[in-house]
Amino acid sequence: MKRKQHKIRFPAVEPYQLTQDQAYFYLDEDGETKQIRFHDYGELYLRPGLYEQLYYDRLRSNSPHKIAALLKRVVDETGGVFTQLRVLDVGAGNGVMGEAMIEYGVARLIGVDILPEAYQAAERDRPSTYDAYYVIDLAHLSPDIRDQLRGWRLDCMTSVAALGFGDIPPQAFLEAFNLIEPGGWIAFNIKETFLDNRDTTGFSVFIKRLILSELLHIHHMERYCHRISIDGRPLFYYAIIGRKNSDIPLELLPTG
Repeated sequence: MKRKQHKIRFPAVEPYQLTQDQAYFYLDEDGETKQIRFHDYGELYLRPGLYEQLYYDRLRSNSPHKIAALLKRVVDETGGVFTQLRVLDVGAGNGVMGEAMIEYGVARLIGVDILPEAYQAAERDRPSTYDAYYVIDLAHLSPDIRDQLRGWRLDCMTSVAALGFGDIPPQAFLEAFNLIEPGGWIAFNIKETFLDNRDTTGFSVFIKRLILSELLHIHHMERYCHRISIDGRPLFYYAIIGRKNSDIPLELLPTG
């Protein structure tokens, strides 16, 4: 079904004036002009097709298909069976990553997001994509929900365009990672600057510690253009595909 086309405009800003999490656009809607930040996902999900039009049509993102294809290739090359994976999609949003995984075929697909608008959009736009979808805060899991998630016997975790910028804190990533069975696959992308030694923010420190640890065996790491910025610059991310060796201990979390 053809998606509705929204009237969106980008502000006239000088290159590098806005950081990625400060970027915003204008939406002309019902005779009014609204200013919406790119990371105001709840506002995007409320409007059918707006997320896709902004990120995939205008800003040329293809990360869900990129990460899904890399994961499929690595699993195949290591003798695994992709169609047997039981996947936890973290920061599932309106289901774009889930849809990419379904195209390759997986045994089970469980979505998790903190926003109720994300679940509502996934049900509206991509019904039946997920076997279950939990609207929860992974950083504060109840014992009951943790038991429910473990009951799916998850052996793969994906997280695309959801890490950093405060969207998913280190504690939430740790909880999701630890739900995956040992030997399971971990696939995510992260902005290249988070892996720079000059970045000492909490999430950057946490991810660098994880990559350098023996908790995750990296099978594939690739720098690629995640999307363009509002002024046309390429934004580079790293795609990371690895295999979990063991749970992340709390000691790996940054302090302060």
